[in-house]
Amino acid sequence: SLVIETLREVDPTRKCYRMVGGILVERTVKEVLPALESNKEQISKIIETLNQQLQTKGRELNDFREKHNIRLMGEDDQKQPPKENTEGAGAKTSSAGVLVS
Repeated sequence: SLVIETLREVDPTRKCYRMVGGILVERTVKEVLPALESNKEQISKIIETLNQQLQTKGRELNDFREKHNIRLMGEDDQKQPPKENTEGAGAKTSSAGVLVS
């Protein structure tokens, strides 16, 4: 992050301030920098874990929907091509307020 990169170039004995639990605490750069780096690593690990859990839940949801034949409203219409492409059907669907680009 920007703060970590900035603090790496600063004298380790320099004073800096950090917000801890809503309280501003005076520390030195050499005390704060390792904590910031540790927090950044932990956040990266948590994000990776959450992404894996999201993928797993997505697969479980798809399996559940297939098992119980659950379809969302309008989902079948998108998967199947329109049955009629005559002059009347095309005009009716385009005037339904759907923008097509």
